[in-house]
Amino acid sequence: MRDKIKKIHKEIESFSVKSMEELEQFRIKYLSKKGIITGFFEDFKNVPQEERKETGKLLNDLKNKVQEKINLLKQYLENQHVSSESDTDLTLPANFIETGSRHPLSIIRAKIIEIFSRIGFTVSEGPEIEDDWHNFTALNFPEEHPAREMQDTFFIQKNPDIVLRTHTSSAQVRVMETEKPPIRKIFPGRVYRNEAISSRAHCFFHQVEGLYVDNNVSFADLRQVLIYFAREMFGKDTKIRLRPSYFPFTEPSAEMDISCFLCGGKGCPFCKHTGFVEILGCGMVDPQVLENCKIDSKVYSGYAFGMGIERITNLKYRVKDIRMFSENDVRFLKQFGSVI
Repeated sequence: MRDKIKKIHKEIESFSVKSMEELEQFRIKYLSKKGIITGFFEDFKNVPQEERKETGKLLNDLKNKVQEKINLLKQYLENQHVSSESDTDLTLPANFIETGSRHPLSIIRAKIIEIFSRIGFTVSEGPEIEDDWHNFTALNFPEEHPAREMQDTFFIQKNPDIVLRTHTSSAQVRVMETEKPPIRKIFPGRVYRNEAISSRAHCFFHQVEGLYVDNNVSFADLRQVLIYFAREMFGKDTKIRLRPSYFPFTEPSAEMDISCFLCGGKGCPFCKHTGFVEILGCGMVDPQVLENCKIDSKVYSGYAFGMGIERITNLKYRVKDIRMFSENDVRFLKQFGSVI
């Protein structure tokens, strides 16, 4: 019997099939009730006692080998069947995957951060849902200020007031409350205003604000930083103009214009023939704001500035409709590269 078993071993090793029908015949031949291996087990009772241990082991190994062979051949035939039904032509070249591009607001945001990081500013962020203290009161907004009204601000809760932040100045308050001067930071983030959506305004947009608090900080320091930023962002020949303005949290306050880079300051429809274009607001941090944040205004002073990222992006790329930034139209977005 051992010789017969060894012979069957060789037959199984060399066996191959081309169809499931042939594989089924192979199974019936060896493993069915009337199959060869079943017959071996029936004849096992006639094997001499001293040979039974070795013969029994050979029989079990043979049965396992046949079952493994059937499983392997079945898997092979199934894979062949799937491949034959596929419509894919493997000889064709691969499909080209178009590379995406960065969002224009992300490009400008990164550029602004990179410019200020060269002169020591670090990045901090704050929550988009704020309380009244950080969004209004600590920044000197009086009780009757229009921004506190429902028509100007998105209120999540009243009494106590919880709002969607209207500016990233709230992040400045959080930093001044928890860190000691010197403080030199910029605060990029998304803000919300309850405004009608149009080509020039949206209910949400993005800002970058800056804050520097230290000993003997002056308006001259602010002016030099803003000149540096304007020339790095818009070109070395850019000029700036500071116009007196009012913000509750800075005193004195100003709005900054840059010379029109389309007409070189001569006047054109883009700059409304003034030769300048407004880009940001700025000023010296009001001493009361410092005191609200537990910073001694007799020892420290500081400046702050803020700009809309959409505004800077419009100036760089001349996008006429602000809504295009949030519509995710691929035809619009793919016009912008990964770098400026």
